[in-house]
Amino acid sequence: MITQLVDLLENVRVALEAMMANKLRTALTMLGVIIGVAAVIALMSIGEGAQVSITQQISSMGTNMLVVVPMTRGRVGERSAGGYITMEDYEALADPLRVPDAELVVPEYNVAGQIIFGDTNFSVNALGTTPDYRQLHDVSLASGVFLSERELDRRAKVVVLGYQVAQDLFGDFEPVGQKIKFASGGGTRRTSLTVIGVLQEQGGSMFADIDNSIFVPLSTAQTKLANARNSYGDLILSRINVRAISDSRVDAAYAEIEEVLQTNHGLTPLDDPDYRIISQADMLEAATTVTDTLTVFLGAIAGIALIVGGIGIMNIMLVSVTERTREIGLRKAIGARRSDILAQFLLESVILSLLGGGLGVLVGIGAGQIVNMTGLFTSVVTPESVLLAVGFSFVIGLFFGIYPANQASKLNPIEALRYE
Repeated sequence: MITQLVDLLENVRVALEAMMANKLRTALTMLGVIIGVAAVIALMSIGEGAQVSITQQISSMGTNMLVVVPMTRGRVGERSAGGYITMEDYEALADPLRVPDAELVVPEYNVAGQIIFGDTNFSVNALGTTPDYRQLHDVSLASGVFLSERELDRRAKVVVLGYQVAQDLFGDFEPVGQKIKFASGGGTRRTSLTVIGVLQEQGGSMFADIDNSIFVPLSTAQTKLANARNSYGDLILSRINVRAISDSRVDAAYAEIEEVLQTNHGLTPLDDPDYRIISQADMLEAATTVTDTLTVFLGAIAGIALIVGGIGIMNIMLVSVTERTREIGLRKAIGARRSDILAQFLLESVILSLLGGGLGVLVGIGAGQIVNMTGLFTSVVTPESVLLAVGFSFVIGLFFGIYPANQASKLNPIEALRYE
C-alpha cells in the first residue's frame, strides 16, 4: 500500500514537471476544460435560478389559491362546447352557501388595446375586475383610490394605472384626474377613461404583470371596452380566482368548485369539462417540468464544450507522447512496466482536466454572480452542479487520456531510444 502511494506521488510529480515544462501548451489545453466547466455551471445555475424564481412567484400568490380558466373542450352542439366561464359561474362560486371553503372570489376579464394620452400611445392590457382584486394581490396605492363597488354598479369609465404605465404616460406629473383614451377592437372602440388612482411598483411576475396593466371596473371592461357576451348572451370572463379559507381546505374548495361548475355547465363527472381548475400544485408541477427541461438542455449544450475540451486534451497528449518518445524508451529500458507508462500519461491527462475543472468552477461561479448583478436573470449555483461539472471533467480527462496513454505504453523501448 505504501509502495503504491509512493509510486502515485512520483507519477504526480513527473506529470506536474511535464506540464510545467510547457506552460503555454498546458494553459491552452486546460482552457477548453475551463470554458466547458464554467459554461456548465453558469448555464445550469441560470436554469436553477429560473426554477427558484418561478417557485417564489407561485408561492407569493398564496398556497391556498385556485384559478378557474375556460377550455375549448366539451360536447359539440351543446352549451358547454363553447369553452366559456361566465358571470353566472362567478356568482355561483361567490355564494358562501355553495362554496363555503372560499374566502375570496375575484373575476377577471382582459381586453388588449392601445392606451392614448396626448402624443403618447402604446399597447397595454386592460384588466376588468372587482374591488377585491386589491386584497387578492395585496397591491398598494401610490396615489388616488382603487375601484369601488359603486363604480362597478354604474359601469363607470374610470381607470387605475399600474406603476410603469403611469410612468410611461405622465412621467413626474400627477395622473389622478387626467383623462386618457383606450382603443380596442382594432381601434374600432375608443373609450375615454378618468384616472382615479396609481398603484405602487409591484415588480415583475409571470402570472400578473400589474405594473404594465391598467384596471377598470369589470362591468366597464365587459360592456364599454369590449363586447364580452357569447352567442348565448352570457357575459363571459377570462378567469376566476378563488382563495380558500386556509391551506388545509384547498382540496375541499376544489371539490366544491368542481361541483358548482359541473351543475352550471350541465356536465356529468364523465363529461370532458369546458373549464379547468388550476391549483398551486399544478402550477408548481408544470413550472418544475419546464425549468428542469431547460436546465438539462442548457447543461447538455455546455457539455458539448467540455467534450471539445477533452478532444483538445487528447490531441495535446498525443503530441506529448511523440515529443517524449525517447523519455518513454529510457524509462522502459531501466525497468518501467507498461502499466507504469500508462498510469503516468493517464494521470497527466486527468490532472490537466481536474485543474481546468477547478478553475472552470471559479469562473462559472463568478459568471453566475455577474448575471445576478445585471438583474436580467437570477442564477443559483448548487453543489450538485459543481459536483456534476467537476465529475464530468474527470471523466473527460480519463476517457480522452486513455488512447494517448495506451499509445505511449505500447512503444518499443529500443525503437523509442533510437527516435530523433
